[in-house]
Amino acid sequence: MSALRRKFGDDYQVVTTSSSGSGLQPQGPGQGPQQQLVPKKKRQRFVDKNGRCNVQHGNLGSETSRYLSDLFTTLVDLKWRWNLFIFILTYTVAWLFMASMWWVIAYTRGDLNKAHVGNYTPCVANVYNFPSAFLFFIETEATIGYGYRYITDKCPEGIILFLFQSILGSIVDAFLIGCMFIKMSQPKKRAETLMFSEHAVISMRDGKLTLMFRVGNLRNSHMVSAQIRCKLLKSRQTPEGEFLPLDQLELDVGFSTGADQLFLVSPLTICHVIDAKSPFYDLSQRSMQTEQFEVVVILEGIVETTGMTCQARTSYTEDEVLWGHRFFPVISLEEGFFKVDYSQFHATFEVPTPPYSVKEQEEMLLMSSPLIAPAITNSKERHNSVECLDGLDDISTKLPTKLQKITGREDFPKKLLRMSSTTSEKAYSLGDLPMKLQRISSVPGNSEEKLVSKTTKMLSDPMSQSVADLPPKLQKMAGGPARMEGNLPAKLRKMNSDRFT
Repeated sequence: MSALRRKFGDDYQVVTTSSSGSGLQPQGPGQGPQQQLVPKKKRQRFVDKNGRCNVQHGNLGSETSRYLSDLFTTLVDLKWRWNLFIFILTYTVAWLFMASMWWVIAYTRGDLNKAHVGNYTPCVANVYNFPSAFLFFIETEATIGYGYRYITDKCPEGIILFLFQSILGSIVDAFLIGCMFIKMSQPKKRAETLMFSEHAVISMRDGKLTLMFRVGNLRNSHMVSAQIRCKLLKSRQTPEGEFLPLDQLELDVGFSTGADQLFLVSPLTICHVIDAKSPFYDLSQRSMQTEQFEVVVILEGIVETTGMTCQARTSYTEDEVLWGHRFFPVISLEEGFFKVDYSQFHATFEVPTPPYSVKEQEEMLLMSSPLIAPAITNSKERHNSVECLDGLDDISTKLPTKLQKITGREDFPKKLLRMSSTTSEKAYSLGDLPMKLQRISSVPGNSEEKLVSKTTKMLSDPMSQSVADLPPKLQKMAGGPARMEGNLPAKLRKMNSDRFT
């Protein structure tokens, strides 16, 4: 324990977790184990820890026939004891049926009574009773061929039955043997060597509140194209009053950055950053005591040895999410290789974590910074004023025509918008004027005509000053537009007059 404190500091506490997720026993320096917490009542899970879904389909009615339409998949999905029972029963019934057909042919031809006559040729040689007919069928079906019992050319009905037996036997073999092969090659057992941590943790990582859990692969064979997904199952009620039991929400575990594509050679920690887009945006340490949710984790990949797709599942309820914890490191560097210690795979330790939700942290940050809050308030007020004008416009258009004529305010929202746009344009134009003109415009009694005349005068003063600075010869040439136009030829004067008219 002293070595762990030297490695992680005195602020951290090693926590021994139980498999049920309750009864945490933190041990501080100089303190014994605290009293074990009273475990909460176990509630129904949607997905068990081993990945089995607790869903049963009932009251199917006539929809049960759909299972028979896909008989092959139905047989594969059955348990092994039912598969073996159907396998043995099908072959036994088929053998007894075909042996009965051979016995009926021998009985109708009288071969059973004339089998020992020397010059008589039966349909099947050496078939005297039902056991001998059954042995002939087994020898033919299994292609054993002892050579004692055989079919003769004096029996056309026997030849037709032999063809039917060969076709039926091939169909039954293909169906049942194929079903057993698919059943044995299913990668469900491969999912048992994929481990998930018993608990999920919430702590700070890279300055952000993050939900984390751990996944590992016990085999040396890799999972090709491994991908992980997370679903949040939580009941909620819509604003319209509709109740949605077990509503499924997606938890982003790196889909946008490609972090959901795993190279699962050593244990990995999967992270979900809690931000404004996360369903856990309002989740705090205190609210976890009353929340009810379930996080379903789905890991998919291709088994390297067989090339078949494998899926492993698990889930975490609110009791199995530890606030303010972090996973123990399990990888260490040895001489020439990296060693994974799976004895610490589920172990966690406490770390300093704020008990507030991300939403509460952002609100406290806004309250502590006075420069940000007024800007957000002003933007909200402008947004609300625009929404108010839009609402007035919608209300005026929804009124009847008579009421609009009586009120005389049919274009009231449009006038407000026009007045607000004119005011904003004036403010914008004054902001672009020089400081001298802005001071003039601020004096009461100055109209727009005075501003325009003063602006024209100010713009013309630099022109006159620039002409006065020219040499005398150039001043004569720039003696005004009328003089310059009088010196032009008649054709150019006409073109100039046409251009300005």
